[in-house]
Amino acid sequence: MTGAVLVLLAGLPGTGKTHLCSRIRACFPNCTQVSIDVVKEALWERYGFDDAAQKRELDDMALRLFFSDLDTALGHAHDSAAMVVSDYPFSDKQEPTLRALCERHRATVMTIRLTADLEVLFERQQRRDLDPSRHLGHIVDHYHRGDTLKDRTAATGLLTREEFYRRCTTRGYDAFRLGDLLEVDATDLDAVDHEAILKWIAARSE
Repeated sequence: MTGAVLVLLAGLPGTGKTHLCSRIRACFPNCTQVSIDVVKEALWERYGFDDAAQKRELDDMALRLFFSDLDTALGHAHDSAAMVVSDYPFSDKQEPTLRALCERHRATVMTIRLTADLEVLFERQQRRDLDPSRHLGHIVDHYHRGDTLKDRTAATGLLTREEFYRRCTTRGYDAFRLGDLLEVDATDLDAVDHEAILKWIAARSE
């Protein structure tokens, strides 16, 4: 590997991107993770939001900060021949800036696009949103540091099945790609061959 490598874990929500990211970081020690959700959650904690409009403003700020963080990470990776990994349901919204950053840093980019049966994903998303360990800001339209919600089923931002399906079929999550593409069916998470994925990355990082 002679320059920066960027691995984008893309695809539908709830397909195990976060877990795969941890496997990649464990396999490739010289790897930096840059996450949009981490930036979002930090902004929610710092500023809070009172309604959906304020939340969108913070989320837009998070995207700009994410690109800035990714720019920095790719610059460091280019100098040290290291790897950068990022996981998100990427779409056409992020593609032009991601492409420009890769061209600027002459990065080798690859996309692992995870897909799955939508009904399975909806149920998985519901479980994740109701998990107390998930940041509350993801499922509410009003949040400030320290806020809690005892009954998460009452959260205003929980997606209906119809809205979840609409997002998954209209936002281009299942079509995003930059560079080499590996598509993985994550309907059954236990059946995902993580070792084969890691070997695929290694072969393209040499």
